[in-house]
Amino acid sequence: MPALLDVLVTGYADERVASTVVLVRDGGQVIVVDPGMVADRRAILDPMERLGVPPASVTDVVLSHHHPDHTLNVALFPPVRVHDHMAIYEGDTWTDRDAEGYQVSPSVRLLATPGHTDQDVTTLVTTTDGLVACTHLWWSQEGPELDPFARDQALLERSRRRVLDLAPVLIVPGHGAPWAPA
Repeated sequence: MPALLDVLVTGYADERVASTVVLVRDGGQVIVVDPGMVADRRAILDPMERLGVPPASVTDVVLSHHHPDHTLNVALFPPVRVHDHMAIYEGDTWTDRDAEGYQVSPSVRLLATPGHTDQDVTTLVTTTDGLVACTHLWWSQEGPELDPFARDQALLERSRRRVLDLAPVLIVPGHGAPWAPA
């Protein structure tokens, strides 16, 4: 059965910053992607409440990378497994594993996509509508085309192409509304 995906917060990056926060329900797992900076924690918790998902039911958190605007509110969901580019963290246990191809749940897997940072991870979610890519390879549909934090724009472009070659029906960017790639 495909996963259910809801955008809890549509992020932005201008004079203020908030990450796009995503909720994925896949069988018995409840996954939050990038619970970072938002104007108020209720911006994450209220939509979850409306969906009937209490914070205590969250089993996993995926961090696309380690910038505070994507990680700040991870503690809203204890105890959970936290996934990043190199490991799973649970309580006081650190389990090394490469993110590439890691299956978080039956319909959710990770893809190593360096570019914005060397440690970026894209979360791929299979939904009834098709594949959705939650990623910071794009800040938003509007740009910027050149990532001001990327140390290697060519690497970012290769990672973008890799994601687009998977033919996602939707891109959920790091700081903007979801959009359908052309």
